[in-house]
Amino acid sequence: MEKIKATFVKDGKWWVAYTDDIPGAMTQGKTIEEAEKNLIEVIKELESFRDNSEIIYEKIIDLKKATA
Repeated sequence: MEKIKATFVKDGKWWVAYTDDIPGAMTQGKTIEEAEKNLIEVIKELESFRDNSEIIYEKIIDLKKATA
Protein backbone atom coordinates (compact mmCIF):
# COMPACT_ATOMS: atom_id res chain seq x y z
CA MET A 1 0.00 0.00 0.00
CA GLU A 2 1.24 3.45 -0.83
CA LYS A 3 1.42 6.30 1.63
CA ILE A 4 -1.66 8.49 1.97
CA LYS A 5 -2.48 11.74 3.75
CA ALA A 6 -4.99 11.13 6.53
CA THR A 7 -6.91 13.80 8.43
CA PHE A 8 -8.02 13.35 12.05
CA VAL A 9 -10.66 15.59 13.62
CA LYS A 10 -11.82 15.55 17.24
CA ASP A 11 -15.65 15.55 17.30
CA GLY A 12 -16.91 15.45 20.87
CA LYS A 13 -15.72 12.18 22.38
CA TRP A 14 -14.80 10.69 19.00
CA TRP A 15 -11.95 11.03 16.55
CA VAL A 16 -13.04 11.13 12.90
CA ALA A 17 -10.48 9.94 10.35
CA TYR A 18 -10.62 10.31 6.59
CA THR A 19 -8.49 10.66 3.50
CA ASP A 20 -9.20 12.49 0.28
CA ASP A 21 -6.79 10.11 -1.47
CA ILE A 22 -9.31 7.23 -1.45
CA PRO A 23 -12.98 8.13 -2.04
CA GLY A 24 -15.24 6.81 0.71
CA ALA A 25 -12.47 6.18 3.23
CA MET A 26 -13.86 7.61 6.46
CA THR A 27 -14.27 6.19 9.95
CA GLN A 28 -14.06 7.05 13.63
CA GLY A 29 -12.62 5.82 16.89
CA LYS A 30 -12.66 6.62 20.59
CA THR A 31 -8.93 7.40 20.40
CA ILE A 32 -6.80 8.74 17.57
CA GLU A 33 -4.99 5.38 17.50
CA GLU A 34 -8.27 3.50 17.13
CA ALA A 35 -9.38 5.89 14.38
CA GLU A 36 -6.10 5.30 12.52
CA LYS A 37 -6.45 1.52 12.84
CA ASN A 38 -10.05 1.71 11.63
CA LEU A 39 -9.05 3.91 8.68
CA ILE A 40 -6.41 1.40 7.61
CA GLU A 41 -9.03 -1.38 7.74
CA VAL A 42 -11.49 0.72 5.68
CA ILE A 43 -8.82 1.46 3.08
CA LYS A 44 -7.89 -2.22 2.77
CA GLU A 45 -11.58 -3.14 2.37
CA LEU A 46 -12.16 -0.45 -0.26
CA GLU A 47 -9.00 -1.46 -2.14
CA SER A 48 -10.12 -5.11 -2.10
CA PHE A 49 -13.60 -4.16 -3.28
CA ARG A 50 -12.20 -2.00 -6.07
CA ASP A 51 -9.80 -4.73 -7.19
CA ASN A 52 -12.58 -7.32 -7.35
CA SER A 53 -15.36 -5.20 -8.84
CA GLU A 54 -16.24 -3.92 -12.26
CA ILE A 55 -17.52 -0.36 -12.58
CA ILE A 56 -20.92 -0.62 -14.21
CA TYR A 57 -22.17 2.94 -13.94
CA GLU A 58 -20.71 6.27 -12.92
CA LYS A 59 -22.57 9.56 -12.69
CA ILE A 60 -21.79 13.05 -11.46
CA ILE A 61 -24.58 14.38 -9.25
CA ASP A 62 -25.29 18.10 -8.86
CA LEU A 63 -26.03 18.50 -5.15
CA LYS A 64 -27.50 21.98 -5.62
CA LYS A 65 -30.16 20.59 -7.98
CA ALA A 66 -30.74 17.51 -5.79
CA THR A 67 -31.59 19.58 -2.71
CA ALA A 68 -33.69 22.22 -4.50
